[in-house]
Amino acid sequence: MAPDIAALSFLLSVSTTADLSHHVKVFAGTLNGGNNFPGVARPFGMVKLGPDLLNIGTDSYSGYLANGNFSGFSLMHEQGTGGAPKYGTPAQLPLVGTISNPLSSITVPRSSKPDEGSVGYYKATTGQDVVVELAASERAGMFKYTFPAGSTRNNILVDVSHVLPSFRGQGLGQGYAGGEFQIMSDGHYEASGVYNNGWNRSPDWTIYSCGYFNTTPTTASSFVGPVVVRGVASSTSSSVPVGGLFTFDEGAVLSRVGISWISKEQACRNVNEQIPETATFDNVVQATKDAWNSQIFSKVTTTSTNASNLELLYTSLYHMNLLPTNKTGENPGWESTEPYYDDIFTFWDTFRYSTALLQIIQPTMYEEFIRSTIDIWRHDGYLPDGRSSNYNGRTQGGSNADNVLADAYVKSVRGKVNWEDGYAAMVKDAEVPPPNTNPPDPMAPEASTKEGRGALPDWLKYGFITTKFSRSASRAVEYAYNDFSLYQVAKGLNKTADAAKYLTRSRNWRNHWNPKQTAIGFSGFVVPRNETDFLPVNPLTDAGYWGDATYQVTSWGNSFGDIHDMAKLVELMGGRDTFLARLDATFTPGANPANPNGVLFDATNEPTFNIPYLYTYISLPNHSVQRSRHIAKTLYTTTPTGLPGNSDAGAMQSWLLWNIIGLYPVTGQTTFLIHAPWFESLTLELGEGKRLVVTSEGGDGTGDSRIYVQSVRVNGVSWEKSWLVWEDVFAEGGTLHFVLGEEMVEWAKGEVPPSPAS
Repeated sequence: MAPDIAALSFLLSVSTTADLSHHVKVFAGTLNGGNNFPGVARPFGMVKLGPDLLNIGTDSYSGYLANGNFSGFSLMHEQGTGGAPKYGTPAQLPLVGTISNPLSSITVPRSSKPDEGSVGYYKATTGQDVVVELAASERAGMFKYTFPAGSTRNNILVDVSHVLPSFRGQGLGQGYAGGEFQIMSDGHYEASGVYNNGWNRSPDWTIYSCGYFNTTPTTASSFVGPVVVRGVASSTSSSVPVGGLFTFDEGAVLSRVGISWISKEQACRNVNEQIPETATFDNVVQATKDAWNSQIFSKVTTTSTNASNLELLYTSLYHMNLLPTNKTGENPGWESTEPYYDDIFTFWDTFRYSTALLQIIQPTMYEEFIRSTIDIWRHDGYLPDGRSSNYNGRTQGGSNADNVLADAYVKSVRGKVNWEDGYAAMVKDAEVPPPNTNPPDPMAPEASTKEGRGALPDWLKYGFITTKFSRSASRAVEYAYNDFSLYQVAKGLNKTADAAKYLTRSRNWRNHWNPKQTAIGFSGFVVPRNETDFLPVNPLTDAGYWGDATYQVTSWGNSFGDIHDMAKLVELMGGRDTFLARLDATFTPGANPANPNGVLFDATNEPTFNIPYLYTYISLPNHSVQRSRHIAKTLYTTTPTGLPGNSDAGAMQSWLLWNIIGLYPVTGQTTFLIHAPWFESLTLELGEGKRLVVTSEGGDGTGDSRIYVQSVRVNGVSWEKSWLVWEDVFAEGGTLHFVLGEEMVEWAKGEVPPSPAS
């Protein structure tokens, strides 16, 4: 008998790497606005299979909620997002009894039994006592249903029209625009659905699916709305759902489903190659664990045995490596030999810490990701700032893909990357305003929020951004950073005139600096302005939304944003002592009269996450350790409410991971700020046999006490700078050794970190 090639391929994918997955708490950060996805997925996998809970009035951004009814179990989700829900399709839902109207938005109460989950495995019990267990490969999912004993009308509803709804009232709800469903002669089904909108306001996209059951149903029917049809159930109406109902006498049913962005035939290939008929449920679960262990968790190892810290480490690694989605070979937009990654949510969050960490622990994947990002520009005209369902959108502030490309360039990502094309894409962002969308964004109708720099006309004309453009002060800070990124790549490519131009433009944030604006005894802030005057604000409370001058950050926090020009910022804030006092005020309870029980530092959003580390620029890195460690240890846990804000595709978690490592990446530069590691030993595998080993002595092994640096050795050599560069420990690997203690000594006696624009 000839061997089953698909089965052999599947079994060979199972490795024997040490199991670190048991440290992961998949429900961490799912609630309290964290919006983590707790279902099953492979690293960067296209399938993210999990439960969809419906609670009218509450958005379930990643499908999961603490309460509500099950509306389905679907194969596609985002991870940790805000904005509005995305995907939630295609879906299955088990039902018991006679179903008279199967496509009438049926929901099922959840059981009193809590859902269970671990890496590669999810289990839920419905209010009808049906046990649903889930497993997944990269492009296919497996459902294991166990119906109540004695039940004979055991149904599985396949609903093509199912999506995650939104109740925000901002026009961001997803739509269903029609679909097809057909039961084939051998009993498997093939389907397609057309969907639109969501957080990135994308036009129609199509998902194809192909499903098999391990046993023959007693009845199987295709439906258009409430009507049973023979052959293909088809609708092009957003108000008429299509799907199928399968009824079984058996109490245990397995379902295998593949998805594709290309065709039903490819969806069938995906499921039959990745989860063949011979695969068991346990096989699929184990293969997913092995993928996470070999591809992700084994890249960061420690000798620590502290359970809570190990859970934080590996749970954070898990949630930051669910996105972006590797859709190579599944791009319906264009044909290309380049890799293709989608679900970029979003560069305005991830450029600060996530992409720098991906480059270190996933160098092969990261080169592919950079190539894919440039290829999006080749075919869609602009680099993405956020992207899902093959559509650029939205852009919150600047064109922050520029920062990601610059960071990769200065840290020597080369391989097959075409950097002339990469630079041309960045120049497009910097010089060509994107056309506005039709219809325009109702929350910011004055310019495109799809891609590029919508406020570029003002930036080019004045060197600042007037309030005729929304988010003008936030955009100014980010546009300056973006232009610095162009300077870095232009300099490296020997484009001397361009480098000089963009370095000058990178200082234009200073044109928003009002030295007369005051708050709690400090003078000088980045503020909104018109053509001739600065506008008055309350820097402590003026954090706004999409149509305001600052977004997700107050003028107090926004004024610290342009880290490439830190020496000038310290000068404008009044010099070293005043800068120190302003940083301290940021973390002092009661400093903000409007919030006497809190602090000015905002841990819920990424724009301020550099602030705890800015003490390093005035030679006080242990003050950065003090502030950042307090944030990490008090606001991050592995409980369901254990994130201070949206995960934002793992951006929150990557901030924590850098804190654990003991470094802070300065995006767009080769600089890493030194603070202090948590563990006595931590090893980062860098690829090609290279590694960075971080060790410490004198601490308590948990990162809770004796956290302050007394001395540092880099590659065995005594080190007195509070920073290092890529070539020191990452290019070829290296060692960092810390002596830690209770006293906040001033160990850093060397020069402060560079401020290239100053």
